[in-house]
Amino acid sequence: MKLYAPSTIREIKEKYGFKLSKSLGQNFLTDKNIIDKIIDATEITDEDLIIEIGPGIGVLTAEACQKAKRVVAVEIDRNLIPILEDTLSEYNNVEIINQDVLKTDLNEIIEKSGCRRAKVIGNLPYYITTPIIMALLEGGIHADSITIMMQKEVADRIKSNPGTKTYGALSVAVQYYCTVRNVAVVPKEVFFPAPKVDSAVLRLDLRDEKPVELDDEKMFFRCIKAGFGQRRKTLSNSLIGLGDVTKEEVKSCLEAAGIDEKRRAETLNLDEFAAIANYFSKLGK
Repeated sequence: MKLYAPSTIREIKEKYGFKLSKSLGQNFLTDKNIIDKIIDATEITDEDLIIEIGPGIGVLTAEACQKAKRVVAVEIDRNLIPILEDTLSEYNNVEIINQDVLKTDLNEIIEKSGCRRAKVIGNLPYYITTPIIMALLEGGIHADSITIMMQKEVADRIKSNPGTKTYGALSVAVQYYCTVRNVAVVPKEVFFPAPKVDSAVLRLDLRDEKPVELDDEKMFFRCIKAGFGQRRKTLSNSLIGLGDVTKEEVKSCLEAAGIDEKRRAETLNLDEFAAIANYFSKLGK
């Protein structure tokens, strides 16, 4: 059965009386070429645990089951559980969990799996893409990589470089935790139903070592949040958003870091954000 075929999706909907949920951002992939690109980019081996976020009717899941040692699919929509149990019935290496991924301890699943490596895949709902990505990264997921489909606009922001319009707090945060690789641009026409915008697939490889040395990671992210919180302001004004620093301290910090106080956050690279954060950390902020 070609799970990605629109005719199959229609048959499943009719058989189970399933209605696609707009509130859950359900858009099912119908292009085998894109499915293959995601699976190939993940580089699955027979020693891997694959955790899939939002399996839908099991299109990616079935492909992963053919290559991985074990697959765990986390699906929030209980109406999809009997469908997944049907479409994945031929595989004995898959577990379906009916849970919100944001409330699921993925590291516990990884530790109990007995697999050498863990990799995450998924077609993320647009409305919750950023919270899921940041929950995985900030939660310190014990995975080698995260290969995920998302709204193209979000993918563009994640991979942006300093000085570009799309560069922002998300760019800095993800690039701090990961190296970013393009996998594919996915036109809206290859989904059922078709969303209003195009998508993109990125592979995020978790770094073994962070790209900058920090005295206090929380201060680093506070500086990023303050800088981009009012991105049209210069750094001398936006960093006041930290709340417990004076204008004089901001000026001294930027001078010590060799950063022009008239620059804006969108022009700073990770090293420069780190220099600012470490200066304030040493002040005991």
